[in-house]
Amino acid sequence: MSEVTQTRLWLAQRISAMVLAVAVAIHLTGIIVAIQGGLSAAEIIGRVGGSFTLAAFYGVFVLACAVHAPIGLRTVLAEMTDLKPVSVNGIAGAFAAVILLMGMQAVLGFYGLGGG
Repeated sequence: MSEVTQTRLWLAQRISAMVLAVAVAIHLTGIIVAIQGGLSAAEIIGRVGGSFTLAAFYGVFVLACAVHAPIGLRTVLAEMTDLKPVSVNGIAGAFAAVILLMGMQAVLGFYGLGGG
């Protein structure tokens, strides 16, 4: 793999890590606030389901996960297995697609629960 590609992957993983750090902090804060407020699952869905802002936030969260995790998996597979680079890239790409598809399905499904 060329140095340019390695640098781009490194940069993509670092940028996605920064996005994930902020997103996880916001997500956990929301959970803590909801739990301390004594909200039920139905009340939470009623308040946040259908929110375009939250759907956009969680869409960015999913996108950051779909970038970050497969790059790490790719690195581990390349360093710890005897797989050929094309196989490593294919597995990482498939993993990214699964994260993206399942994550966006969850975001859109939750958005739809609010009738938005």
